Amino acid sequence: MPKLPAPLARLPFPVIGSPLFIISNPKLVIAQCTSGVVGSMPALNARPAEQLEAWLMEITEALAAHDRAHPDSPAAPFAINQIVHKSNERLEHDMALCVKYKVPIIITSLGAREDINAAAHSYGGVVLHDIINNKHAHKAIEKGADGLIAVAAGAGGHAGVKSPFALVQEIRQWFDCPLALSGAIATGGAVLAAQAMGADFAYIGSAFIATEEARAVDAYKQCIVASDSDDIVYSNLFTGVHGNYLAPSIRAAGMDPDNLPVSDPSAMNFGGDKAKAWKEIWGCGQGIGAVSQVQPAGAYIAQLKREYAAARERLL
Repeated sequence: MPKLPAPLARLPFPVIGSPLFIISNPKLVIAQCTSGVVGSMPALNARPAEQLEAWLMEITEALAAHDRAHPDSPAAPFAINQIVHKSNERLEHDMALCVKYKVPIIITSLGAREDINAAAHSYGGVVLHDIINNKHAHKAIEKGADGLIAVAAGAGGHAGVKSPFALVQEIRQWFDCPLALSGAIATGGAVLAAQAMGADFAYIGSAFIATEEARAVDAYKQCIVASDSDDIVYSNLFTGVHGNYLAPSIRAAGMDPDNLPVSDPSAMNFGGDKAKAWKEIWGCGQGIGAVSQVQPAGAYIAQLKREYAAARERLL
């Protein structure tokens, strides 16, 4: 069994809720953590930048209150996602606040920097870096990340094209520390399957959009409930990085999802028009065929746990 750092070793259920751009918020993070899975959100969701401190205070105080009231079932740790890319002008500001509030887990994306990893390690934080191939995995660990998030084919938002079987087995040939798997995971059986492949955790995003706490418009949530993998389009048009999106939202924006132009990757950005694109063009992964209703995050996590237990029972 891979050696897990303290925040992850104490996780009561092997699921990390992925940070959802624009959608994740303290209400969702708190609901995830108090239900036993890692809750996360992008630092950039706090706008203006000054709001991030208020959100970090809200999350840490709520989880501490939960732990006082439920000493036998403490909350899972939470994570903040940092976009480590030159277009993110807030990175140093946001990371300083993460250090101040001793955020247990930092999830880094779109770049790896030794100074960001060192800042998290200065107070005992754990850094998980998301990658889409084995080459990027090596670079992330070389720069000081503690663990990896393998973003395989079918994941929502920015996603890779590798089969989860190929990606996990290549990483596990040399890496025996924290590994989460992302890509079309939406049921408890899929969580168990991720572990069977060699991952420590399942990384679930799209299914959490269809929860009551998620900061998404109702049309977005209902579109997820009504759609399946045939409604997912893979394109780099909207941010310069390839990702998966809901075809109905592309049609609603006046475009043909079957004939999208290719974007210039050098134009990658996460502010201004790019943020607007995420509001109008809805990111989503291929696993949504398993999502049949909008429900509280806690109810969805309880469902995952029941499905996970049933899947284990079938294998005995």
